[in-house]
Amino acid sequence: MNTKTNITPIIQEVEAKRLVGKSQMMSLVDFRVEELWNSFLPISIKNTLSADLISMTIYQPSYFIGLDPSAEFEKWAAVEVSEFEDVPADLKTFVLPKGLYAIFHYQGLSSDNSIFRYIFDEWLPNSNYVLDARPNFEVLGEKYKNNDPGSEEDIYIPIKVR
Repeated sequence: MNTKTNITPIIQEVEAKRLVGKSQMMSLVDFRVEELWNSFLPISIKNTLSADLISMTIYQPSYFIGLDPSAEFEKWAAVEVSEFEDVPADLKTFVLPKGLYAIFHYQGLSSDNSIFRYIFDEWLPNSNYVLDARPNFEVLGEKYKNNDPGSEEDIYIPIKVR
């Protein structure tokens, strides 16, 4: 990993979020996230709370057992909104439930998945937490630059106390 290998997360209760965006089923073998974002980014959405983009992933409860690269998950390209009003017809809504998250501030290439290996293989097993069955998401704020080693984002991992 091109960042520090012992990143300490912030543990925080995150309030529910209203999201508007597009989603697509994909897998690690058939990873079409660029296609998803390219179809979403030109769309104008009312009631956005910030310029931050939300990259959300919904995994099946069994996804992390055995880690099959062809197992599908639902990937979202979204923004947070204050209310679901005047949502464009080609977009969907989603309420991200309130819950406890481990928040990792990551700097580096978004294509470098070693941060996730660190989180799931090192940090989580050695913490007082287990993965919770809620969506994972990343907040892509003003310091996010796609495919740039200086890019920054916050990774939210849903957790609960062991």
